[in-house]
Amino acid sequence: MRHFFDPAIYRAILFDQRGCGRSKPNASVEANTTQHLLGDIEKIRRALGIDRWILFGGSWGAALALLYAQMHPDRVAGMVLRGVFLLSSDELQWFYQGGAAKFWPSEWEHFVEPFSETERSDVIAAYHARLFNGDIQEEIAFAHRWFRWESTLATLADAGEREVPAVYARTFARLECHYFKNGGFLDYDGQILDGASLLDGIPGVIVQGRYDMVCPPAAAYELSRRWKGSQLKIVSASGHALTETNIQAELLRVMDGMKRNLDSMGL
Repeated sequence: MRHFFDPAIYRAILFDQRGCGRSKPNASVEANTTQHLLGDIEKIRRALGIDRWILFGGSWGAALALLYAQMHPDRVAGMVLRGVFLLSSDELQWFYQGGAAKFWPSEWEHFVEPFSETERSDVIAAYHARLFNGDIQEEIAFAHRWFRWESTLATLADAGEREVPAVYARTFARLECHYFKNGGFLDYDGQILDGASLLDGIPGVIVQGRYDMVCPPAAAYELSRRWKGSQLKIVSASGHALTETNIQAELLRVMDGMKRNLDSMGL
Protein backbone atom coordinates (compact mmCIF):
# COMPACT_ATOMS: atom_id res chain seq x y z
CA MET A 1 0.00 0.00 0.00
CA ARG A 2 2.75 2.44 0.89
CA HIS A 3 4.13 2.79 -2.62
CA PHE A 4 1.21 5.02 -3.57
CA PHE A 5 2.47 7.71 -1.18
CA ASP A 6 5.71 9.62 -1.69
CA PRO A 7 7.30 9.41 1.80
CA ALA A 8 8.89 12.82 1.30
CA ILE A 9 5.39 14.31 1.07
CA TYR A 10 2.86 11.99 2.65
CA ARG A 11 2.56 10.44 6.08
CA ALA A 12 0.77 7.17 5.32
CA ILE A 13 -1.36 5.67 8.09
CA LEU A 14 -2.65 2.15 7.50
CA PHE A 15 -4.81 0.22 9.95
CA ASP A 16 -6.15 -3.30 10.25
CA GLN A 17 -9.86 -3.17 10.98
CA ARG A 18 -11.40 -5.25 13.74
CA GLY A 19 -11.03 -8.98 13.29
CA CYS A 20 -8.35 -8.97 10.59
CA GLY A 21 -4.64 -8.45 10.02
CA ARG A 22 -2.88 -7.85 13.31
CA SER A 23 -6.09 -6.92 15.11
CA LYS A 24 -7.29 -9.50 17.61
CA PRO A 25 -9.26 -11.68 17.97
CA ASN A 26 -8.91 -12.86 14.40
CA ALA A 27 -12.07 -13.39 12.34
CA SER A 28 -14.23 -12.20 15.24
CA VAL A 29 -17.43 -10.28 14.53
CA GLU A 30 -18.19 -9.41 18.13
CA ALA A 31 -18.47 -5.62 18.55
CA ASN A 32 -17.67 -5.39 14.86
CA THR A 33 -19.99 -3.07 12.94
CA THR A 34 -19.55 -0.16 10.57
CA GLN A 35 -20.14 2.20 13.47
CA HIS A 36 -17.33 0.55 15.43
CA LEU A 37 -14.95 0.94 12.48
CA LEU A 38 -15.83 4.59 11.92
CA GLY A 39 -15.22 5.21 15.61
CA ASP A 40 -11.86 3.46 15.34
CA ILE A 41 -10.80 5.69 12.44
CA GLU A 42 -11.65 8.80 14.42
CA LYS A 43 -9.82 7.46 17.49
CA ILE A 44 -6.73 6.93 15.36
CA ARG A 45 -6.92 10.50 14.06
CA ARG A 46 -7.18 11.93 17.55
CA ALA A 47 -4.51 9.64 18.99
CA LEU A 48 -2.03 10.73 16.31
CA GLY A 49 -2.89 14.40 16.68
CA ILE A 50 -4.00 14.88 13.07
CA ASP A 51 -6.26 17.83 12.35
CA ARG A 52 -7.25 16.98 8.76
CA TRP A 53 -6.25 14.20 6.41
CA ILE A 54 -6.72 12.69 2.96
CA LEU A 55 -8.77 9.49 2.85
CA PHE A 56 -7.58 6.77 0.46
CA GLY A 57 -9.66 3.62 0.10
CA GLY A 58 -10.91 1.07 -2.38
CA SER A 59 -14.04 -1.07 -2.51
CA TRP A 60 -15.01 -1.67 1.15
CA GLY A 61 -12.43 0.97 2.07
CA ALA A 62 -14.19 3.41 -0.27
CA ALA A 63 -17.48 2.79 1.55
CA LEU A 64 -15.81 3.42 4.92
CA ALA A 65 -14.10 6.56 3.62
CA LEU A 66 -17.40 7.94 2.31
CA LEU A 67 -19.23 7.24 5.56
CA TYR A 68 -16.42 8.75 7.64
CA ALA A 69 -16.31 11.87 5.46
CA GLN A 70 -20.08 12.29 5.74
CA MET A 71 -19.77 12.03 9.52
CA HIS A 72 -16.64 14.20 9.89
CA PRO A 73 -16.43 16.47 6.80
CA ASP A 74 -14.41 19.06 8.70
CA ARG A 75 -11.64 16.50 9.23
CA VAL A 76 -11.31 15.49 5.56
CA ALA A 77 -9.04 17.53 3.29
CA GLY A 78 -9.50 15.28 0.27
CA MET A 79 -10.41 11.79 -0.89
CA VAL A 80 -9.07 9.25 -3.37
CA LEU A 81 -11.40 6.32 -3.96
CA ARG A 82 -10.99 3.20 -6.07
CA GLY A 83 -13.62 0.68 -7.17
CA VAL A 84 -16.48 2.47 -5.46
CA PHE A 85 -18.80 0.38 -3.29
CA LEU A 86 -21.89 2.03 -1.81
CA LEU A 87 -23.11 -0.89 0.31
CA SER A 88 -26.42 -0.89 -1.55
CA SER A 89 -28.76 -3.84 -1.96
CA ASP A 90 -28.48 -3.46 -5.75
CA GLU A 91 -24.70 -4.01 -5.60
CA LEU A 92 -25.06 -7.04 -3.31
CA GLN A 93 -27.80 -8.46 -5.53
CA TRP A 94 -25.57 -8.02 -8.58
CA PHE A 95 -22.63 -9.89 -7.10
CA TYR A 96 -24.30 -12.47 -4.88
CA GLN A 97 -27.64 -13.12 -6.49
CA GLY A 98 -26.87 -13.89 -10.10
CA GLY A 99 -26.06 -10.65 -11.95
CA ALA A 100 -22.33 -11.22 -12.31
CA ALA A 101 -23.06 -14.92 -12.81
CA LYS A 102 -24.22 -14.16 -16.33
CA PHE A 103 -20.61 -13.35 -17.22
CA TRP A 104 -19.00 -16.12 -15.13
CA PRO A 105 -21.51 -19.01 -15.23
CA SER A 106 -19.17 -21.90 -14.43
CA GLU A 107 -17.58 -20.01 -11.54
CA TRP A 108 -21.02 -19.12 -10.22
CA GLU A 109 -22.11 -22.74 -10.38
CA HIS A 110 -19.12 -23.72 -8.24
CA PHE A 111 -19.94 -20.90 -5.83
CA VAL A 112 -23.52 -22.01 -5.21
CA GLU A 113 -23.06 -25.75 -5.80
CA PRO A 114 -23.44 -26.79 -2.11
CA PHE A 115 -26.84 -25.15 -1.73
CA SER A 116 -30.39 -26.23 -2.50
CA GLU A 117 -32.57 -24.20 -4.84
CA THR A 118 -34.31 -22.71 -1.81
CA GLU A 119 -31.02 -21.61 -0.24
CA ARG A 120 -29.88 -20.10 -3.51
CA SER A 121 -32.62 -17.50 -3.16
CA ASP A 122 -30.39 -15.87 -0.50
CA VAL A 123 -26.78 -16.87 -1.12
CA ILE A 124 -25.34 -14.50 1.48
CA ALA A 125 -27.53 -16.05 4.19
CA ALA A 126 -26.60 -19.56 3.02
CA TYR A 127 -22.89 -18.77 3.29
CA HIS A 128 -23.38 -17.04 6.63
CA ALA A 129 -24.91 -20.21 8.07
CA ARG A 130 -21.81 -22.23 7.00
CA LEU A 131 -19.17 -19.64 7.86
CA PHE A 132 -20.47 -19.31 11.42
CA ASN A 133 -21.49 -22.88 12.23
CA GLY A 134 -18.63 -23.59 14.65
CA ASP A 135 -17.05 -26.35 12.55
CA ILE A 136 -13.70 -24.77 11.66
CA GLN A 137 -12.91 -27.13 8.79
CA GLU A 138 -16.30 -26.58 7.20
CA GLU A 139 -15.97 -22.83 7.71
CA ILE A 140 -12.59 -22.92 5.95
CA ALA A 141 -13.95 -24.96 3.04
CA PHE A 142 -16.79 -22.51 2.44
CA ALA A 143 -14.46 -19.56 2.99
CA HIS A 144 -12.26 -20.75 0.12
CA ARG A 145 -15.33 -20.91 -2.14
CA TRP A 146 -16.31 -17.37 -1.11
CA PHE A 147 -12.80 -16.04 -1.70
CA ARG A 148 -12.44 -17.81 -5.04
CA TRP A 149 -15.64 -16.27 -6.40
CA GLU A 150 -14.57 -12.72 -5.58
CA SER A 151 -10.89 -13.03 -6.48
CA THR A 152 -11.71 -14.60 -9.86
CA LEU A 153 -13.95 -11.69 -10.84
CA ALA A 154 -11.72 -8.97 -9.41
CA THR A 155 -9.31 -8.79 -12.35
CA LEU A 156 -10.02 -8.25 -16.01
CA ALA A 157 -7.36 -10.72 -17.09
CA ASP A 158 -7.75 -14.34 -16.06
CA ALA A 159 -5.32 -14.66 -13.18
CA GLY A 160 -6.12 -18.32 -12.56
CA GLU A 161 -7.06 -19.80 -9.23
CA ARG A 162 -5.36 -18.03 -6.35
CA GLU A 163 -4.51 -20.04 -3.25
CA VAL A 164 -4.47 -18.25 0.09
CA PRO A 165 -3.85 -19.57 3.61
CA ALA A 166 -6.87 -20.98 5.38
CA VAL A 167 -6.76 -18.37 8.13
CA TYR A 168 -6.81 -15.57 5.54
CA ALA A 169 -9.70 -17.08 3.58
CA ARG A 170 -11.75 -17.65 6.75
CA THR A 171 -11.17 -14.11 8.01
CA PHE A 172 -11.91 -12.55 4.61
CA ALA A 173 -15.12 -14.53 4.09
CA ARG A 174 -16.50 -14.24 7.63
CA LEU A 175 -16.02 -10.47 7.84
CA GLU A 176 -17.44 -9.76 4.39
CA CYS A 177 -20.40 -12.06 4.88
CA HIS A 178 -21.09 -10.63 8.36
CA TYR A 179 -21.24 -7.09 7.00
CA PHE A 180 -23.20 -7.95 3.87
CA LYS A 181 -25.80 -10.03 5.72
CA ASN A 182 -26.42 -7.00 7.93
CA GLY A 183 -26.63 -4.51 5.06
CA GLY A 184 -23.40 -2.87 6.16
CA PHE A 185 -25.13 -1.79 9.37
CA LEU A 186 -26.44 1.29 7.56
CA ASP A 187 -29.53 3.10 8.75
CA TYR A 188 -31.22 2.36 5.42
CA ASP A 189 -30.49 1.16 1.90
CA GLY A 190 -29.02 3.98 -0.20
CA GLN A 191 -27.69 5.94 2.78
CA ILE A 192 -24.23 6.60 1.33
CA LEU A 193 -25.53 7.94 -1.96
CA ASP A 194 -28.15 10.06 -0.22
CA GLY A 195 -25.37 11.63 1.86
CA ALA A 196 -23.30 12.65 -1.17
CA SER A 197 -24.21 16.33 -0.70
CA LEU A 198 -22.42 16.25 2.67
CA LEU A 199 -19.19 15.82 0.69
CA ASP A 200 -19.63 19.06 -1.28
CA GLY A 201 -16.49 21.14 -0.91
CA ILE A 202 -14.26 18.14 -0.29
CA PRO A 203 -12.06 17.55 -3.37
CA GLY A 204 -12.07 13.94 -4.48
CA VAL A 205 -10.95 11.64 -7.26
CA ILE A 206 -12.70 8.37 -8.08
CA VAL A 207 -10.64 5.79 -9.97
CA GLN A 208 -12.89 3.15 -11.49
CA GLY A 209 -12.15 0.19 -13.75
CA ARG A 210 -14.28 0.22 -16.90
CA TYR A 211 -14.98 -3.52 -16.59
CA ASP A 212 -15.26 -3.81 -12.81
CA MET A 213 -17.37 -6.95 -12.23
CA VAL A 214 -17.31 -6.67 -8.43
CA CYS A 215 -18.45 -3.05 -8.15
CA PRO A 216 -19.86 -1.99 -11.55
CA PRO A 217 -19.11 1.61 -12.62
CA ALA A 218 -22.73 2.77 -12.34
CA ALA A 219 -22.29 3.39 -8.60
CA ALA A 220 -19.14 5.47 -9.13
CA TYR A 221 -20.84 7.46 -11.87
CA GLU A 222 -23.89 8.25 -9.74
CA LEU A 223 -21.70 9.21 -6.78
CA SER A 224 -19.62 11.58 -8.94
CA ARG A 225 -22.79 13.11 -10.35
CA ARG A 226 -24.07 13.97 -6.87
CA TRP A 227 -20.76 14.90 -5.23
CA LYS A 228 -19.76 18.41 -6.28
CA GLY A 229 -16.00 18.73 -6.42
CA SER A 230 -15.29 15.13 -7.40
CA GLN A 231 -13.64 13.80 -10.54
CA LEU A 232 -14.39 10.41 -12.04
CA LYS A 233 -11.55 8.69 -13.86
CA ILE A 234 -12.67 5.60 -15.76
CA VAL A 235 -9.67 3.34 -16.39
CA SER A 236 -9.89 1.40 -19.64
CA ALA A 237 -9.06 -2.31 -19.87
CA SER A 238 -9.32 -2.68 -16.09
CA GLY A 239 -11.43 -4.46 -13.52
CA HIS A 240 -11.71 -4.08 -9.76
CA ALA A 241 -8.44 -5.15 -8.16
CA LEU A 242 -5.89 -2.75 -6.76
CA THR A 243 -3.20 -5.03 -8.21
CA GLU A 244 -4.18 -4.28 -11.80
CA THR A 245 -1.48 -2.40 -13.68
CA ASN A 246 -3.67 0.37 -15.12
CA ILE A 247 -5.45 0.95 -11.81
CA GLN A 248 -2.15 1.26 -9.96
CA ALA A 249 -0.74 3.64 -12.58
CA GLU A 250 -3.78 5.92 -12.36
CA LEU A 251 -3.70 5.98 -8.55
CA LEU A 252 -0.01 6.89 -8.64
CA ARG A 253 -0.77 9.71 -11.08
CA VAL A 254 -3.56 10.96 -8.83
CA MET A 255 -1.43 10.96 -5.69
CA ASP A 256 1.47 12.59 -7.54
CA GLY A 257 -0.84 15.30 -8.87
CA MET A 258 -2.36 15.87 -5.46
CA LYS A 259 1.06 16.79 -4.09
CA ARG A 260 0.86 20.06 -6.02
CA ASN A 261 -2.44 21.00 -4.41
CA LEU A 262 -1.72 20.33 -0.73
CA ASP A 263 -1.43 24.04 0.09
CA SER A 264 -4.86 24.76 -1.34
CA MET A 265 -6.19 21.83 0.69
CA GLY A 266 -4.81 23.36 3.86
CA LEU A 267 -2.22 20.63 4.41
